[in-house]
Amino acid sequence: MFGSLLMAVLMAGEPAELTKHEVKTLTLQLPSDWNQSEADGTQRFADPTGDAYVLVDVGAVQTAGMKPQVCLEKILTAMGESEGWKPLKLGKAPAARRVDSDTTPDGAESVRTVTYVGCDGKTTWSLVFHMDTRKREQFDPLVEKIAGSVAYAKAAPTKKGK
Repeated sequence: MFGSLLMAVLMAGEPAELTKHEVKTLTLQLPSDWNQSEADGTQRFADPTGDAYVLVDVGAVQTAGMKPQVCLEKILTAMGESEGWKPLKLGKAPAARRVDSDTTPDGAESVRTVTYVGCDGKTTWSLVFHMDTRKREQFDPLVEKIAGSVAYAKAAPTKKGK
């Protein structure tokens, strides 16, 4: 009985199939039923229920030949807070993850933010997930899957002489 109840709960929270998306020079897998929009160069993918969304920003390194780890350290320094970041590798390059929670003064609403940043020496990126804290169990596994799908797009070969 407990097993079938657990399975019903898990199936109810199943996200849609993940689909590959390209954002500039980065690719990642996101739920196919999430709504995509763009504002000021930032891609936003929102859960149809309104309980979660992810912001994706991708940029280019301004200094040619920068080592990926140095690039990541510069990103973290620029963000102003180096504490709370967990180092990891995503897309075969250095990255970092931080989790924050904010609650309204009356305690009525709470938001969980999971931020990932990374750099391969050429491309910089950030993923910022916002979710209703009460839905954490539903969205945390999805956040991990999306972040784990990050890949740097292969550079297209350039044609010479044309």
